[in-house]
Amino acid sequence: MVIAASSQVTSTSSGKLNPDKAVLQVEASCGQCKFGLPGKGCTLAVRYDGKAYFVDGAHIDSYGDAHASDGFCEAIRKAEVQGVVKDSLFVVSYFKLIDAVEKVPKE
Repeated sequence: MVIAASSQVTSTSSGKLNPDKAVLQVEASCGQCKFGLPGKGCTLAVRYDGKAYFVDGAHIDSYGDAHASDGFCEAIRKAEVQGVVKDSLFVVSYFKLIDAVEKVPKE
């Protein structure tokens, strides 16, 4: 029997880039594991200008196993996003990972 390990890069982007809107460069990771946001479980979040927001419009598991060695619960990634902050959530219309994995200790 062969068991394959899942890596972080299942997909690197979601949504469609709108050339008429600003593209922000943010940090992306697990809100609870890496950014210290409240709640149980693991949820995709972005950090922009030092403030972290849970993401609406992209799911943490769309980019591989969040708990893999290179997953969002173990690493903070850089991403390009388009969207707006609404009700303390970052609502994304475009999300693209742009860098290699950067492992950092849990906060």
